[in-house]
Amino acid sequence: MKKDIQEKGAILQRDKETYAVAPHIPGGITSPDQLRKIAAVAEKYNAQALKLTSAQRIAIVGLEEEQLDNIWADLDEPAGAAIGMCVRSIKICPGTTFCKRGQQNSVTVGLELDKQYHGMALPWKFKMGVSGCANDCSEVCIKDVGLIGTPKGWKVMVGGNGGAASRLSIPLAEKLDTAQACALLDHVVQWFVKNDQKGRLGKFIDKIGFDTFKEEILGSFDGDLGA
Repeated sequence: MKKDIQEKGAILQRDKETYAVAPHIPGGITSPDQLRKIAAVAEKYNAQALKLTSAQRIAIVGLEEEQLDNIWADLDEPAGAAIGMCVRSIKICPGTTFCKRGQQNSVTVGLELDKQYHGMALPWKFKMGVSGCANDCSEVCIKDVGLIGTPKGWKVMVGGNGGAASRLSIPLAEKLDTAQACALLDHVVQWFVKNDQKGRLGKFIDKIGFDTFKEEILGSFDGDLGA
């Protein structure tokens, strides 16, 4: 894909002529006003479809290249980081805010992580999730890094990904409070940047071995992980 198109947050479609854009909807939590803007843009630019995505966004599908700048202006937001070498949307479950099964506040924590990391440029694409309980509705099991809530705090998971070479994430640390969990998550991200890893995190965990990775991450972490 041409770099200028990628910077516009556009995804080339199967016909090799039209594009899709996915306005950022942090954690999949939207508002009537944003939904009206998306619907208005879809109608104004004769979109072929509106598609709910697995990343908790609404893709506007079947758009012309010359329309893209005006589309983002009408949506009143910057081009979404749906593609490229960056942190994608942080997937969030309802957690204790809405779900009776929630053990931790995934909405508040997830939205804060989204503010901090969404669109952050990295050496490779990077996905995160926050689930409020072990049911893992945010699919942290296939994210590069993420948090899963338990009755005793957060579990930090690393190294998951979907795709052709799918891999389940592995627990890095458990029973952490929110500050500890977020600090450790950030440490993993900064390690990824520092080592300029070209490929998914799980690939390099497999390459060096999880025990070595864990020792390196926890050994260089300055924060408090409790007992």
